[in-house]
Amino acid sequence: MKNRSRPAILLPLAVLAGCQSLSAPAPDTVREEAAIRATDARWLAAAQAHDLEQTVSYWTDDVYMMPPGGPAMVGKEALRRYVAGAFTIPDFSISWVTDHIWVAKSGEVAYAVGTDTIRLTTPDGKAVVEHDKAVAVWRKQPDGSWKCAVDIWNAADPQP
Repeated sequence: MKNRSRPAILLPLAVLAGCQSLSAPAPDTVREEAAIRATDARWLAAAQAHDLEQTVSYWTDDVYMMPPGGPAMVGKEALRRYVAGAFTIPDFSISWVTDHIWVAKSGEVAYAVGTDTIRLTTPDGKAVVEHDKAVAVWRKQPDGSWKCAVDIWNAADPQP
């Protein structure tokens, strides 16, 4: 009697073991980080060229942006208006450096930290240079590309 129950127990275990070997391989987080860095570099180039549509294309449709001293903005259309306004400011320029990127083990989301510098001229002719700390949350898209889903920054400590 005991021998007849053994196959009934072993068969489900064998099936489960077989399913584990068919599971998708773990994402290559090093490769994903490199993909995000390449995307980030293209995004920076678009912003520096004041290419509105290309710049906006690097955010998700449901992006959540939290600029310093103002309300959060949600959605790509809100960001399009924000960026279009920034590009009309005299002498507006932006640059950033992404220092660290951490990709989740799932390979579907990542976060990055870095710094940025914004330069502009105020309506009264004063040159302004703003140094910021920044965090971006990146989300992998169905086509394998990466887009920024959350964007936040605040003023860096004043330089001595």
